[in-house]
Amino acid sequence: MISWITANLGTIVVAVFLILIVALIIRSMIRDKIQGRSSCCGSCKNCGACPSCKKVDV
Repeated sequence: MISWITANLGTIVVAVFLILIVALIIRSMIRDKIQGRSSCCGSCKNCGACPSCKKVDV
């Protein structure tokens, strides 16, 4: 088992690093969603999701 880990150490380190990056991105997206931040760029003319990304005040 130890020989397999040492033989694949580079792959394991890269995989752990990528998993960490993805987890941080997901955490950031969840926090933004909870705080009501939008990913809207402000260019509604070219945006297919415009009705869902803008909050409509009634």
